Amino acid sequence: MELQDAAQAFTALGQVTRLELMRALLAAGPSGLAPGELVERLGVPGSTLSFHLRALDQVGLIAATRRGRSLIYAPQIARLRDLMGFLADACCDGDPTRCGDLARLLDPTREFPAMPAPFHVLFLCTRNSARSIMAEAILAKLAPGRFISHSAGSDPAPEGPMPAVIGQLKALGHDVSGLRSKSWDVFTGPDAPRLDFVIALCDTLDSQVCPDFGDTTVTAAWPLPDPAKFGGSVAEHATMLNELYASLYRRLAIFASLPFQALDRMALKARIDELAHATQAAPAR
Repeated sequence: MELQDAAQAFTALGQVTRLELMRALLAAGPSGLAPGELVERLGVPGSTLSFHLRALDQVGLIAATRRGRSLIYAPQIARLRDLMGFLADACCDGDPTRCGDLARLLDPTREFPAMPAPFHVLFLCTRNSARSIMAEAILAKLAPGRFISHSAGSDPAPEGPMPAVIGQLKALGHDVSGLRSKSWDVFTGPDAPRLDFVIALCDTLDSQVCPDFGDTTVTAAWPLPDPAKFGGSVAEHATMLNELYASLYRRLAIFASLPFQALDRMALKARIDELAHATQAAPAR
């Protein structure tokens, strides 16, 4: 790598949002991420994200490919290796083998195992304020790297997720920083991530027809009671939330352990449909 090329690449990385963006793409691996997912993860406006994506793309640190309706950005590992190698090529007076693990990391002949692309799972309920929020947080913690979880609703709550749900998730060790109520329209535009599974967690979604998420998406329905309709005392309401959480957790633990590579689409849908009856949450009071 030439000195000028290296300087331009390091300049592109020398900004907080771009560094966070680069780390998010590296965490996602070769499967990459759509702009909509990056906006959600980084909490920046779409126009700001586009500016930073363009800066990293211009120096070759990331590249975009089209996957169906989505534009997917992924890190360029070879380019990053060259950039790190530029810093290390004079290591130990030109003998990088004396640099220990650094030389092994930068060895261009070293092969890294291919990472399977994570599955994108969207959980739906009408208000996107409780059940789907729980499911998004649970799956994110159950199988990080194997699944990327999302949630949305047909009529998202303007006030956001239920405080009691957020408090419960926090108490159970979940990261709630990115949880918010949003419309399912977020997942139908050209920048939306491709969805592998869409699971509805309420009975009717207020009788609305779900959007078309694509022919390859596996859909299922796991009807669960609405926490907004729970009655009783504060303690009884907390108990109902705990039972709902436990029911979702059991379903998602089974879901995450399914042999996805060994099942065809129809068999996989049948197994996921069965989970609607695997465990029943306590009814609303």
